[in-house]
Amino acid sequence: MPMRTCCLILACAIAVTAAAQPAVRYQPKTKVWVLETEHTSYALGVNERNELQHLYWGKKLARDEDYPQARSAAGFAFEAREGLTSEEYPGWGGMRYAEPCLKVTLEDGVRDVVLKYVSHQVRGDGLEIRLKDVNYDLFVELAWRVYPRSDVISKRATIRNQTKSPLALESAQSGVWYLPAGEGYRLSYLSGRWAGETQLVREPIHPGIKVLESRRGNTSHQLNPWFAIDAEGSAGEEHGRVWFGALGWSGNWRLSIEQTSHQQVRVTGGFNTFDFAYPLKPGESLETPPFYGGFTDLGFGEASRLLHRFERAEILPDRAAPRLRPVLYNSWEATEFHVNEEGQRQLAGRAAKLGVELFVMDDGWFGQRNDDKAGLGDWFVNPQKFPSGLKPLIAHVNSLGMKFGLWVEPEMINRNSDLFRAHPDWVIHFSGRPQTEGRNQMVLNMARADVKEHIFGVLDRLLAENDIKFIKWDMNRYFSEPGWPAVPAAEQRKIWVAYVRNVYEIIDRLRARHPSLEIESCSGGGGRVDLGILQRVEQVWTSDNTEAFDRMRIQDGFSFAYAPKVMMDWITDVPNMNGRTTPLKFRFLAAMMGSVGIGGNLNKWPDADMDLAKKMVALYKEIRATVQQGSLYRLCSPREGSLTANQYLSEDGKQAVLFAFLHSQQFRRPPPAIYLRGLDERKLYRIRTIDDKMTEKRETASGAFLMHRGLSFRLGGDFDSTAIVLERLD
Repeated sequence: MPMRTCCLILACAIAVTAAAQPAVRYQPKTKVWVLETEHTSYALGVNERNELQHLYWGKKLARDEDYPQARSAAGFAFEAREGLTSEEYPGWGGMRYAEPCLKVTLEDGVRDVVLKYVSHQVRGDGLEIRLKDVNYDLFVELAWRVYPRSDVISKRATIRNQTKSPLALESAQSGVWYLPAGEGYRLSYLSGRWAGETQLVREPIHPGIKVLESRRGNTSHQLNPWFAIDAEGSAGEEHGRVWFGALGWSGNWRLSIEQTSHQQVRVTGGFNTFDFAYPLKPGESLETPPFYGGFTDLGFGEASRLLHRFERAEILPDRAAPRLRPVLYNSWEATEFHVNEEGQRQLAGRAAKLGVELFVMDDGWFGQRNDDKAGLGDWFVNPQKFPSGLKPLIAHVNSLGMKFGLWVEPEMINRNSDLFRAHPDWVIHFSGRPQTEGRNQMVLNMARADVKEHIFGVLDRLLAENDIKFIKWDMNRYFSEPGWPAVPAAEQRKIWVAYVRNVYEIIDRLRARHPSLEIESCSGGGGRVDLGILQRVEQVWTSDNTEAFDRMRIQDGFSFAYAPKVMMDWITDVPNMNGRTTPLKFRFLAAMMGSVGIGGNLNKWPDADMDLAKKMVALYKEIRATVQQGSLYRLCSPREGSLTANQYLSEDGKQAVLFAFLHSQQFRRPPPAIYLRGLDERKLYRIRTIDDKMTEKRETASGAFLMHRGLSFRLGGDFDSTAIVLERLD
């Protein structure tokens, strides 16, 4: 047989073998597990000390022999072992000084945990490994799951007390991600505040610990549980090695990004250790949130696209049967608390003329809710505003071809409410201490079983008695005075975990009872956006700041971690939030880069605005499958200049949509050419413009032209904007 033919057969055999490899496999001789996605590998093993050791995370390797065997490194008096041996789930014990995954106080006063390998089991795309303390029947069950097509792996831990005495968990982390040892790494994360969420921050990683966290009871506006780290700080949108991750938890969380003295970068994530003391009685356990991670060598753009694909395919409630998000109208800015049936009917009629598909009535419909000082907690229809209940309004909305939605804030209570007068003890508080109010409201203790059942009951009844297809679930303040006097002092700090778990349970049960229900997560804007709540809601309220220019940067940062499909974007009246006035077209195009909502007072819109809005809604319906289900390419960043440009490419590659915005201009300088991405260079694309902004009029262009020569636009004034739609000619 000729040598060339032999090599070809061997290469084909290797390729077939590689293609047939399971996502999770164990090498008994070396005691190494390999977890593989389509393009990446993650390896761990058991070393000679019987410790579980991380070995590799990065681009997929060709052979099992390429993965190293686990071997511990000997430390000495002044050198901590965590810089030399990367333990997969380190307890706080022995000479370990880096951030631990587990810290425990046992009843006899021992605060030392040393975990050793016991057993493992491979279940399809999942791996489970059991660890045990060297002396006590304290077990940790680690679970990994591989999502091959998304290049994402998740990890979580379950800590079990099988001793005969109670113990207290002081730190319970989901796991730690290790990067290849070295220097020069750069951290990206999302920071912000109310009305200025998801601002991208980038900074070098130095020796020591950088902590990202929330201590506020929910995910928070200030920081988001997502990170990305690029090698040598040199990655761009379409090139460079990027490791990324996100925590699926909607309560107090913590990410510790650490560079040890041995140039080992590690990211530990899980429950926040602040005010954390979780008691476990004999036989009890605690499961940590899932901690997701991925890798790409194609830059931040591909990292985002992988996360978006993962969220749509594996996280969102409609993952099994994806649905496009409807165009909605929300009545808040038109009526605020002054809602009544006739006013809502009038707005519904105007919204229907624009092509709106979902009409949402916001705050003010319940209890004695005439302002923000009363009514929260009383989830029954206000009889003065709706003498016949909600059914006549809902029927009218349905007759106009729209579904009906409603705003609720179940976790909150006003002092002036029937519920507070009946159950003042249901508020989170410390006995005999001041009770802080924010926005004139307090937080119900959702950790209590009776509160949980009450809230589920009133919402279930509301949904059962009315044809409500959508609820906007709001949470307009953080925790304070996080006491729980009804339980023993040693149990009270369980409130941080139990609260979130019960909120999850209520939503899960409501969805099970009402399968057609869809939910939007809102927390004074983007205060509850994470991969935990996204398993339960179709979309999130991105920010209370709906001003279109501000939204450029908010939405840009959001897109690094979360899919455009879940990003709720409203078109509202101007001036809004900061006194700036932007054209209606600019506002529409900004909102069309996510899921579109309209929030302006339609009663005051002139005919010209109504006509433009109708055309823009029709255009959005033509392209929303591409925007919501396609791939996002960030072409020009609002953080780096006066031009923002984003491109969306449909799943099948047949449609592309380009949005371009000029924020400001000086000296009549023309904006730069925009180079598209992801197209087929050999194919022709028909170009459809929404205006005459293209400097060179073309009906068609090749993919090569669009990506390498690019498109130029006449965007002459401040807040000018345009969009084009490309259809591939096959």
